[in-house]
Amino acid sequence: MFSEAYYLIRSRADGSYLVAHPHAGKDANAAQSSPSFLLLFREHFDALSYLNTHASEIADRFSVESIPGTQIDPLLKRWSFTGIGVVQDPLIPRVEFLTKGSI
Repeated sequence: MFSEAYYLIRSRADGSYLVAHPHAGKDANAAQSSPSFLLLFREHFDALSYLNTHASEIADRFSVESIPGTQIDPLLKRWSFTGIGVVQDPLIPRVEFLTKGSI
């Protein structure tokens, strides 16, 4: 996992990363206090497919950037993420969640 490059979706407005809050539902307050998982994509085109499928009207507000696997742990610590969500299928979407201890 650490020898690969991954792709992240980042907001152009405030620099925040696209994250998942499993089990938070639609309540915005619950999402803020629930565990957050940084979404990672294995390919650049998967990240673009995700944006175009699920947020086509605001896709221009985001950019896709790459990160080496060795920089994932420092990024998780810096932003206090619970773990990562590796997007297996961007169209459905199907995500595999991993906590810091299982990475």
